[in-house]
Amino acid sequence: MSASKKTARRPLLVTSATLLSLSLTSLSTLTAAPAFAAKPSPSSSASPSASPSASPSATPPATMSTVGGELLGKPGSQALLGSDAPVLPKDISARSWVVADAESGEVLAAHNAHWRLAPASTLKMLFADTLLPKFNKDDQHKVVPSDLAGVGAGSSMVGIKEDETYSVHDLWLGVFLRSGNDAVHVLSAMNGGVKRTVADMNEHAEELQALDTHAVSPDGYDAKGQVSSAYDLTLIARSGLQKKDFREYCSTVRAKFPGETKKGKNGKKSRSSFEIQNTNRLLTGASGIDSYQGIAGVKNGNTTNAGATFTGVAERDGRVLLVTVMHPEKDEHNQVYKETASLLDWGFKAAGKVTPVGELVPPKSADTSGGDAEPSAQPGATASASASGGAGGKSVAAGASGGASGIGVAAGITGGVLLLLAGGVFLVNRKWPPRLRK
Repeated sequence: MSASKKTARRPLLVTSATLLSLSLTSLSTLTAAPAFAAKPSPSSSASPSASPSASPSATPPATMSTVGGELLGKPGSQALLGSDAPVLPKDISARSWVVADAESGEVLAAHNAHWRLAPASTLKMLFADTLLPKFNKDDQHKVVPSDLAGVGAGSSMVGIKEDETYSVHDLWLGVFLRSGNDAVHVLSAMNGGVKRTVADMNEHAEELQALDTHAVSPDGYDAKGQVSSAYDLTLIARSGLQKKDFREYCSTVRAKFPGETKKGKNGKKSRSSFEIQNTNRLLTGASGIDSYQGIAGVKNGNTTNAGATFTGVAERDGRVLLVTVMHPEKDEHNQVYKETASLLDWGFKAAGKVTPVGELVPPKSADTSGGDAEPSAQPGATASASASGGAGGKSVAAGASGGASGIGVAAGITGGVLLLLAGGVFLVNRKWPPRLRK
């Protein structure tokens, strides 16, 4: 299989080789320093298939989890702005969102951070963070009909065919780029089945202290009782981004995917491939929206019940931010990406000018004793997996960007823009929090 387009690498984080023309909402500056607390946005009721814990109305529960800080358990927007800090964007309609520093874990601002809502395909971040260490990317699997059983009607698919053989690398490209539920189900079958995989995901969520999260399906397809929160999705993304292969797959713009084997007139079999492109519009750009300067992943989702959801990571001037947006109420094309971009812009301007309203907590088993972090002996493991023994399987070396070596990740962006993610959005550390290396 031919690898995705690759680019040169440099030793520091995400760099823009070509400046993007961004037409994002400008932010005014606050002259006082009060805490900002906006009222929750009004909206219609959620889908009847939502779990009671997912709040069937647009009103967040009065009491939510306080994991990460007391303010994060309060409804409405939470921000502690310094005198020179920009005000929060006025155009955010999402039911829930979080802006956090990916390295320090500081939550710069949040809105209904712990509201348990349907996550859609952003739940695939938990699926990937759980299963990536279990398989070698070169492992081969021949698909049988039972592997694809239970894929939900109307699911996003990458185009896997029965009786065809795919590498684990192929399957992960299908998961990250096309959000392929068929690829998720095949990997789940390789892991012992959907039931086993969901149990593993829930166990891993508990280890990460993503306690708002309950998986029912491994792919994020709408299911009764399946919930997560903007806080948890941000926490899960942070864990996943410590994996080199996770970083590479989520930052890959396009790749070749194996097609169907066909027999020619001479009886000789041949197998072609077709191109797949990442569905993350801040990475690829789309009609009416530019690729975001410094973007390097992570995952988007959209279902009837969940609406649009998205978690993105971006770097600017040496600072790495994570933003999660869940269910914007504005019914406009690509609204979830527009709101994410606006929050990222705010976060980069506000960093160092606000008092954090909480933190992204470490995994239960992480070593938080401080001191210099040492690279983990298992390159594909998260800090939590390494500490708990969950990364004891075969190491995974990502090849989504042509098999990047060392700690560099490259993503080729359309329109001639080059964005680079190098080792370190996170190093894999035995100690917590993760730190950058220069």
